[in-house]
Amino acid sequence: MKIHFIGIGGIGLSALAKFLYNDGHKISGSDIRQTEITNDLATNFDAKITIPHHADAVEGVDRVIYSAAVRPNNPEYQRAKELGIELLSRKESLKFILGEKKVYAVGGAHGKSTTSAMLASIVPESNALIGAISKEFGSNVRNFPNDRVVFEADESDESFLNSNPYLAIVTNVEPEHMEYYEYDEERFYNAYRKFLSLAKVRVINAEDEFLSSLDMESIKLYPSKDIRNIEFLLLNGEPHTRFELLNLGAFDVFGFGEHIALDAALAILAALELGEELEAIRKNFRNYKGIKKRFDIVQNQEQMVVIDDYGHHPTEIKVTMHSLQNYKKLRGFNTLNVIWQPHKYSRTIDNLQGFVECFDGVDELVILPIWSAGELEVDIDLKGAFSRYKLLMADSVTKEDSVVKVFKDGHVIREYTEGLVSAFGAGDITYQIRGEA
Repeated sequence: MKIHFIGIGGIGLSALAKFLYNDGHKISGSDIRQTEITNDLATNFDAKITIPHHADAVEGVDRVIYSAAVRPNNPEYQRAKELGIELLSRKESLKFILGEKKVYAVGGAHGKSTTSAMLASIVPESNALIGAISKEFGSNVRNFPNDRVVFEADESDESFLNSNPYLAIVTNVEPEHMEYYEYDEERFYNAYRKFLSLAKVRVINAEDEFLSSLDMESIKLYPSKDIRNIEFLLLNGEPHTRFELLNLGAFDVFGFGEHIALDAALAILAALELGEELEAIRKNFRNYKGIKKRFDIVQNQEQMVVIDDYGHHPTEIKVTMHSLQNYKKLRGFNTLNVIWQPHKYSRTIDNLQGFVECFDGVDELVILPIWSAGELEVDIDLKGAFSRYKLLMADSVTKEDSVVKVFKDGHVIREYTEGLVSAFGAGDITYQIRGEA
């Protein structure tokens, strides 16, 4: 079957495209700009990529799958409709992609990409569809000739309800994407109830307020009691977390923070339930190397380390800030400077006070323009809201010859050459901080 993807440059849709290519389908796609993801699809997955969107791109295809960001006025969407080509949203497409698979679905407000990649590491011959690049296999997709799939399940548009979970892990639950749920918290929580009820096996963080209230048979992790003796280590300059879990002994996992131990513990309990041997799990965790854009060290030198992190919600940023402080201490750095690109006007407004509070301990905070993700512009006084910080309002950043440069009105207004520098955001900040923008 010839399948065309509108918005193929997104991390989620590109994963589905690669997965279907490996299942024997011919794929093509389009997006608004050429990126590392679209280049990879063209080079390694024989995908014809159209930049920008154009009506001709859907000629001769059997099915069109489109991302949540695509609007009905998109020229390819309109042309496909005129031609009578089957049109499926990403959410709708999951039914035919995962319907016959044995799916190990990982949901939650925070940590689902990390937990998914960890589970893929310790269930070594599973397929994987993850919303981030696993550094272990250098992709957001992994294929094996079997029906087992580790799947990162997205609650933002209730698409996780179409994921056909055999096993469901939920890391935590926190109201997010409330514009989709029409700001109805009961509808939001009911979606999680339904997701968990679909699974035959459930593994949950039982200290989460919502998850602890559920009356469902589940494997329950109580992090404050079940996870002990957490240590943060540098092994060859790389961050590792060591911890003990229940009566299962010690585990050594790539990454820094209590949240790493929690995510790993949930993955371990799930893998044991799926029949993996304990010592094999312990050994296979050595293969896990983290995921791109999560505490992702993009420059590691004695005088300066630069980290890229996808955190775009106050809870995520606060947790990573704690990890950064630990890392700064272990490396012996004197400064921590943070560059933040807010993601979406709606999220920034809804969580403004949380964002104001989550950067505590930073020496200097650089705020870039809000990445709209397709939303209409809203005027927000970020300079006033963040006045408690040593603050730089900037236009962009780049990394050049091991120097992080901050720009305003075409001029360099700051250069970072030492200490710990971290960038946060889900927009194009990841390319800026790597010097690829």
